[in-house]
Amino acid sequence: MAESLALPKGRPLRARMGRDDLVMRGFMVVIALYLVVGLALPLYAMLSKSFSTFSFDLTAYEFQVSDEQGNFVNPPVSAAALNEQVQAVAPEDLATSGDGRLPAASFFPDFSFRSPVHYRIRGTTDDAVYLIGSERFSGTAWQEVDSNTFRRVMLRPVRDLGLANYTTYFSTPALFQSIQNSLAIAVISTIITVALAFGFAYALNRSCMPFKGVFRLVAMAPILVPSLLPGIALVYLFGNQGMLKELLLGESIYGPIGIVIGSVFFTFPHAMIIITTALAISDARLYEAAECLKAGRWRIFWTVTVPGARYGLISAAFVVFNLVITDFGLPKVIGGQFNMLAVDIYKQVIGQQNFEMGAVVSVVLLVPALLAFAVDRVVQKKQVAALSARSVPYQPKPKPRFDALAFAYCSLIAVFILGLLGVCQFAALIKFWPYDLSLSLKNYAFDLMDGGGWDSYYNSIQMALLTAVFGTLVVFTGAYMVEKTRGFEAGRTLFQLLAMLPMAIPGMVLGLAYIFFFNNPANPLNALYGTMAILVICTVTHFYTVSHLTAMTALKQMDREFESVAASLKQPFTKLFRMVTVPVCLPTILDISIYLFVNAMTTVSAVVFLYAPTTTLASVAVLNMDDAGDIAPAAAMGMMIFYTNAAARILHLAVSKGVLTRTQAWRFR
Repeated sequence: MAESLALPKGRPLRARMGRDDLVMRGFMVVIALYLVVGLALPLYAMLSKSFSTFSFDLTAYEFQVSDEQGNFVNPPVSAAALNEQVQAVAPEDLATSGDGRLPAASFFPDFSFRSPVHYRIRGTTDDAVYLIGSERFSGTAWQEVDSNTFRRVMLRPVRDLGLANYTTYFSTPALFQSIQNSLAIAVISTIITVALAFGFAYALNRSCMPFKGVFRLVAMAPILVPSLLPGIALVYLFGNQGMLKELLLGESIYGPIGIVIGSVFFTFPHAMIIITTALAISDARLYEAAECLKAGRWRIFWTVTVPGARYGLISAAFVVFNLVITDFGLPKVIGGQFNMLAVDIYKQVIGQQNFEMGAVVSVVLLVPALLAFAVDRVVQKKQVAALSARSVPYQPKPKPRFDALAFAYCSLIAVFILGLLGVCQFAALIKFWPYDLSLSLKNYAFDLMDGGGWDSYYNSIQMALLTAVFGTLVVFTGAYMVEKTRGFEAGRTLFQLLAMLPMAIPGMVLGLAYIFFFNNPANPLNALYGTMAILVICTVTHFYTVSHLTAMTALKQMDREFESVAASLKQPFTKLFRMVTVPVCLPTILDISIYLFVNAMTTVSAVVFLYAPTTTLASVAVLNMDDAGDIAPAAAMGMMIFYTNAAARILHLAVSKGVLTRTQAWRFR
């Protein structure tokens, strides 16, 4: 009897896939395709561009000129032979960009578009390409045109793959210096920011000082502004006509000093959040044991506090390093002649229209960003649980002297943050610095200035709302499919890899990659280029990782028994998703949406290459107005972004409180 009940030997039994499994895998594949199209393919296009070199091969073209009666009696002659005679193009000028064009008429010094003669052109090889007007031709067949048409004949360069662009980059001292500058600024800013943020977080978690909530609120303010804004404030404080320029003792704020100070400002809240989280999970029993062993305060600090927060400190350091080395807005405003990698990309693409060299700089910038991200992930994997079931949360005890010192320290940090914001608001309201300090709203007349006008502000709100709505929908749905789909391990692993990749991609790199991919006429998605849709896609992709991790954290807290019960009741997963998962995770969904909204309002680097005249954004308008010398209006637009994000945060808090009261009562039973 026992033998009759034994399972047959062979392949293990597999659970039969139902309709829900197929639908969930289908959703996962669709969102994975979005990440492939929105991230992987553009990056591949950019990488390919960085290895591409273009040059004109004059031996690949032949011309023949008729007499005035239109008879072709003269023998064909190559473009190379003509160039040797007339020296129309120097040999070193034959290298060009990918979109380079060389007028065929330049090889004929006596050319006149009114001449009665006709011209013939052909390639000596099948892959020789030339344009007649906007029509593309290739091959060895003769094409005959009159003189008026011949002036619109253009030779196209030949593409080759190699390391020539990288050789040029690393052999150019000014460009190579940018690597050293970026690394130095990133390291210095990281050390200062992490040290200041640790002191601030330590004061919040280890003291009984008053107004902790106010200090937390102030510390988060830099997240609500674009990174260009602290640069503008520093110009008013320490610039050539600054209020406090004497404090620099003759040094210029335009350069490394200004970049470091501004970097500390806009990266401070990111480091503070991470370190605060690390300090908040300390076990009080460790401190009690140290005190029982008669350890002094400094010994406890170095043997208990710092080791317990080491993973948070390391993670904060790599986050700050990544933010600084990839930032574009701040060094563009306050950097002066101090070159940084992100600014080099902008100069190569916008200033010199050299897209290949821009791609090379992007790849160079990608290396430290990827390394920092990889090391951070390794460190996080090594982190072990700091709290066990027996742990006792640490509760600080009143210590008047230490509490006073903590309050004074946090007050100094708050003055630094509020001071820079206050200077920007002051600059936005005065008529003409520093000669007429009377208050006026004329700097808010954006329609009278370069940069995009009020339309750019409304475009930003539209883009931020679309990013928040569609981004939250895509991110949360993708996270749900990854977390709740049964089996399909390979697909889930690949999806996780794609979802984590955006965090390591600098905004400038992603924006440039979108140019190469979406601006290609052969791409069926080319119609998206220059529209609001591509700005939304780029922004969602750029900030995908943090949103995905937030959603995954919330979904992991839900027991898989929900799916088992739904399956036993023969209910489709869509009903479970709508009636259980979404209501339970609604606070997290709101957190994701406000995160995407705020970052969409402040982002500059990811969209600076992608906007069209009709889709100019407020953050880009700040950059354009600063370039045009309208610094006060740029500060005014920056403050409009700040107030909009602050209002969105307040609305988010109000809605979240209502949601918790109405739908999350079970959490407080």
